[in-house]
Amino acid sequence: MAMNNDQLHRYITQQMRMSHVYQPVMLRELLRSGGEVSVEQIAKALLSHDRSQVEYYEIRTKNMVGKVLTNNGVVVPVKDGNRIIGFRLNDFVDVDAEDRDRLIAECDEKIADYIELRGSNIWQHRSNAKGYVPGSIRYEVLKRAKYRCELCGASAEEVALHVDHIVPRNRGGQDDLSNFQALCITCNTNKRDLDDADFRGVAETYGDRETGCIFCGIPADRVIAENELCYAIRDGFPVTPLHTLVIPKRHVADYFDLFQPELNAFRRMLDDLRSSIQDEDQTVTGFNVGVNAGQSAGQTIFHCHVHLIPRRHEDVPNPRGGVRGVIPEKQSY
Repeated sequence: MAMNNDQLHRYITQQMRMSHVYQPVMLRELLRSGGEVSVEQIAKALLSHDRSQVEYYEIRTKNMVGKVLTNNGVVVPVKDGNRIIGFRLNDFVDVDAEDRDRLIAECDEKIADYIELRGSNIWQHRSNAKGYVPGSIRYEVLKRAKYRCELCGASAEEVALHVDHIVPRNRGGQDDLSNFQALCITCNTNKRDLDDADFRGVAETYGDRETGCIFCGIPADRVIAENELCYAIRDGFPVTPLHTLVIPKRHVADYFDLFQPELNAFRRMLDDLRSSIQDEDQTVTGFNVGVNAGQSAGQTIFHCHVHLIPRRHEDVPNPRGGVRGVIPEKQSY
């Protein structure tokens, strides 16, 4: 159905429901171009409003190209205190229009030659990781992070969030939910450019096992659930029915020595177990989740494990204080 100017006016001013700037930006480009415009032109117009893209290239300008040109004596940083706010050509003197146009043309020629030589690969650094991360994975990662950067806490309403491989693919990291995290554009760029942690041996450590460790050699028929980094069994000496242990496959003694992907895998496993226990036993109305970290805290098997203890209404006379009961006289308060 055709739309006249008055109808378009009413749509823009009264009917348009916005979750982003996309609609008015696209309509503005259409109006400026006489009613028809290419997808590429719309995309460029949207890009001009995307602050996250500007932030990304601000970081690369200061940390990469700006440093190279500064080190070669071509440019000088312009600073506000300790903060770089711009660059200027070093000892640049006015040149006539002909010389300026020649220098600009030489830059254009360099750009064209490089693009012809490398093709689309020159923009590979803009990918979150080599290869495609499906939208369903992205959704799960962002949902788990509550739509905030897991490093600095920035909200998706303020900055663009990327789905980042915690252990990079080129260091052996896997395309599994436990190896993804949500990072804002700034944290993700800084992590890639400045983090000098050596991940080359990390992937292999997930296979660490210790001879004689009861949890490294658990019989397969005791395992009730598992994912790539942890598994679950029923406790051999249950505090309550369906008392369950979640255990990393890697041999690691202390909960605080778990890698972030293992913590992610634990969280997912605990969520799944909670649901399955409640489905199996409708009388379960709560849970205690606990870790004994160290001999002083009561740890007896020095392979990390998390207790998931189902609780039922009136299973003890006074449950108040819960885990505070590790020091009995401190439970009630």
